[in-house]
Amino acid sequence: MIGLLQRVRRAAVEVAGETVAAIGPGLLVLVGVQPGDGEAQARRLLERLLGYRVFSDAQGRMNLSLRDTGGGLLLVPQFTLAADTAKGARPSFTSAAEPARARELFETLVAHARGEWPNTGSGVFGADMQVSLVNDGPVTFWLQTNP
Repeated sequence: MIGLLQRVRRAAVEVAGETVAAIGPGLLVLVGVQPGDGEAQARRLLERLLGYRVFSDAQGRMNLSLRDTGGGLLLVPQFTLAADTAKGARPSFTSAAEPARARELFETLVAHARGEWPNTGSGVFGADMQVSLVNDGPVTFWLQTNP
């Protein structure tokens, strides 16, 4: 699984003009699912997201995690993260999981996140979403859990 995390001051997801999720300070994470990913990868990605030290401490160093700050977590499905862009002028999506499996694993990730982190919101798998954010820093990291 791939998680492109962005430290944000706020973020929101709209579908058909309606806000379906929003957070204040925390992490917006775009999530891609690859073939071979399973529940173990979803759990590992969540563990890393909650524990990854990307927030500043009193000295201005990135030493605090979401668990330390109590911020929000907004998970947004984005299959294009798994694209193969190695050649040509058009991405290939053969390296992305099949839609049904990707949906299942994304929803598994969200369910586990909500169980561990009450301040969790999510986008809608397969929907045309408009994602807005105020990136804090900017701070952006690519996390990947391999099958």
